[in-house]
Amino acid sequence: MPQSSSDENTPFIKKSKPDAIQNMKGSRVGHTESGVVLAANITNGANGQTNGTQKRKASMGKSYQQASDSDDEPMSKRQRRTSTKAGAAASEDDDDVPLSKAKRVSRPSIRDDSDSDDAPLTSRLSEAKAQKLQQEKHRIEAKAEKQANGVKKEESDSDAPLSKKAPLAKAASAKSTPAKAAPAKKGKAVKSESATPARNLKKEATAEADGEEDDEEQYKWWQNEAKGDGTKKWDTLQHNGVVFPPDYEPLPKNVKMRYDGVPVTLPPESEEVAGFYGAMLNSTVNVGNPTFNKNFFNDFKDILDRTGHGKGPNGEKVKITKFDKCDFKPIFEYYDAERERKKARPAAEKKADKAAKDEVEAPYTHCLWDGRKQKVGNFRVEPPGLFRGRGEHPKTGKLKQRVQPEQVTINIGKEATVPTPPEGHRWKEIKHDQEGTWLAMWQENINGNYKYVMLAASSDIKGQSDHKKFEKARELKKHIGRIRKDYQKSLKSELMADRQLATAVYLIDQYALRAGNEKGDDEADTVGCCSLKFEHITLEPPNKVIFDFLGKDSIRFHEEFMVDQQVFKNLKIFKKAPKKAGDEIFDRLTTSGLNKHLSSYMPGLTAKVFRTYNASQTFANLLKELKPGNGTIQEKMKDYNDANRKVAILCNHKRTVAAGHGAQMEKLQDKIDGVRYQQYRTKRMMLELEPKLKKRRGAEYFELPDGLDREWQQAHHKFLVEQEQEKIRKKFAKDNEKRAAEGEKEMKNRELDERLEVADELQKKLARELKTGKVEVEGKGMTVEKLEEKVDKFQVRIDTMTVQGEDKKNTSDVALGTSKTNYIDPRLTVVFAKKFDVPIEKLFSATLRAKFQWAIESTEEDWEF
Repeated sequence: MPQSSSDENTPFIKKSKPDAIQNMKGSRVGHTESGVVLAANITNGANGQTNGTQKRKASMGKSYQQASDSDDEPMSKRQRRTSTKAGAAASEDDDDVPLSKAKRVSRPSIRDDSDSDDAPLTSRLSEAKAQKLQQEKHRIEAKAEKQANGVKKEESDSDAPLSKKAPLAKAASAKSTPAKAAPAKKGKAVKSESATPARNLKKEATAEADGEEDDEEQYKWWQNEAKGDGTKKWDTLQHNGVVFPPDYEPLPKNVKMRYDGVPVTLPPESEEVAGFYGAMLNSTVNVGNPTFNKNFFNDFKDILDRTGHGKGPNGEKVKITKFDKCDFKPIFEYYDAERERKKARPAAEKKADKAAKDEVEAPYTHCLWDGRKQKVGNFRVEPPGLFRGRGEHPKTGKLKQRVQPEQVTINIGKEATVPTPPEGHRWKEIKHDQEGTWLAMWQENINGNYKYVMLAASSDIKGQSDHKKFEKARELKKHIGRIRKDYQKSLKSELMADRQLATAVYLIDQYALRAGNEKGDDEADTVGCCSLKFEHITLEPPNKVIFDFLGKDSIRFHEEFMVDQQVFKNLKIFKKAPKKAGDEIFDRLTTSGLNKHLSSYMPGLTAKVFRTYNASQTFANLLKELKPGNGTIQEKMKDYNDANRKVAILCNHKRTVAAGHGAQMEKLQDKIDGVRYQQYRTKRMMLELEPKLKKRRGAEYFELPDGLDREWQQAHHKFLVEQEQEKIRKKFAKDNEKRAAEGEKEMKNRELDERLEVADELQKKLARELKTGKVEVEGKGMTVEKLEEKVDKFQVRIDTMTVQGEDKKNTSDVALGTSKTNYIDPRLTVVFAKKFDVPIEKLFSATLRAKFQWAIESTEEDWEF
């Protein structure tokens, strides 16, 4: 159905009834859609064939160039109603007849809606020529800027072999002018924390260590329009590879797994796997899952068969064959005690351990990318353990094997020094893939996915990628009206393939469903729009559709939608006999075909872009509705989170309420009650100074707040005394640590006892207050006016925490982080911060501020999505 121009840029959530969002419930997760438009042909679909044969799905395999990280986090339930569009209904009798295989309805052509299409050809050729000249100018300027920003080349005055020179300096010298560099320092070897020597890379960049760092911070790639437009991502690349996890340390000899009540000595390889399970006995979600236990024990038995099982107390062989006879409790008790011991370490010891670890990892934290120092993201290889997965993953509990250097492929510049692998090992392969943005990769054993070492989120490359993603979503604004008009028209197409395509685009646009990809037999049975099966959809007249399937991350998606009447009729046809359970709803459509069709409207348009566009457009519309006021920062933050919550619901980022949410809310309420009690005590102090206030202010002003009865006060007094005692003990321990560090003699416990007398006095004082109802005035020179100021300050704290509580309650079932990080254009958050005078630190964490520095520094208050 054609839409008015005013509706073209409005996401679906804004076209629903106002109460649609408030009534949402349930859990929702879609499936990851492909970010790559495959060149596969669409049988019976986009290519126009109409032979009626069911086609096979296109392969969605990965190459080493494709990153496997996902933008999405697990999402939970939501419920949304859509208004039934008037006039969309057609006669059911007409739609139930077999679809014609005759004349094909033409596809929308690739065109531009701009006025330039109507311009004379000669004019457009002139414009093209001018544009080409402008691009050449940008190229020359970019080259000059690159030379200006690059690290200067070292003079080749050293007699040392080339392979012995600092690789960072070598990489930096690839395309720059000669300049003498500071002498290179040798990297320190990795000790207990890693099996990998930390060679080649120094802690700081070699050339101009002091001046270069300032230039790095001032470089703003978003001001260079010519940057990042080609497929070649780098010219020179130097890094030090990856950090491997430390080798396994066997358990003490007195800590053993029991089998049928007998302590068993296991070979180190088997003991390590037993330790993985034993260490997590407190995770009932996993160890209480039959699938988790079955998968773990199958892999555990494989290791036992290979290593020879265990030995009993007298050296006799003990063959472990039954999971129920295994007792991992001694292992859990050991690891649990170790965790508590590490927590209880003095702060100085923790600080020293962290400093030592940082020193070992320092050479791996940065690389030189085209001569510029860039932060590396995940440079640590994941340690072995048990795979947990998300949702109801069929492989949960399986053993994640230790990654060896022989599995790791390094991507590095041709002229760079290849990182040295751990002693006795070698790398799988060395590549020089200048179209790839990865530094190292390997294949994990659970799902066969490729893991990549990439640059950090704050790096130029990641920032450019984010910028392009949101700019592409902004570009969709120009085409969304035509797309919606076309799929409304094609919902009644004579061709089944066209109807399926239009219906799928409708669901993706209106309900933020992911496109979905075909899964293998050994993978989780997760689906998206294109891979929905007969049993995943239930139809209830007149136009209710119930979806029930496993979506992304194996989390159940169970939702009810009120769809357009024509969409309901189409889904009824798609489910018509002889289709049965196991058959696909959209049997003439593939994800690659869907994305290929979408790209005909706009280059690079995929189903995923719809989610980014609708999320950002929704937030932009909600932002326009907010009016700047004089509210507190916390009240403004609540407004921001409320808007973000609506976006999260639109994107189906709901989640199950955390198990600890109730306890957190109780703790917050206890804090509020504590401040209310302090406020009450302060008011009673006012009466001690001026008893006549009770008559002037009224007795109600000085009454005990509701809920703070005598029993509550007794419990709170006990808490206050214990809190004071703990504070004194920590201060005493810290003072002794300081004395020890300065070589002074530590204080005796007698000093601690004397300090604890303060807590004893507090206990007596609170007991008197409870008995007499009178509160002694605290503080020297206290007046009624000063006490009134304290009462007002307490009220501000109470109001702030109350707003925080309401905010936490409203967002308990929604994952706000995913939408804010991946779907809402960060420039909209910057606009909110400037428009409502909210510090950006309140909206973006330090990590996000680094990630979105380009948005923070380039966005003005009047910027529009």
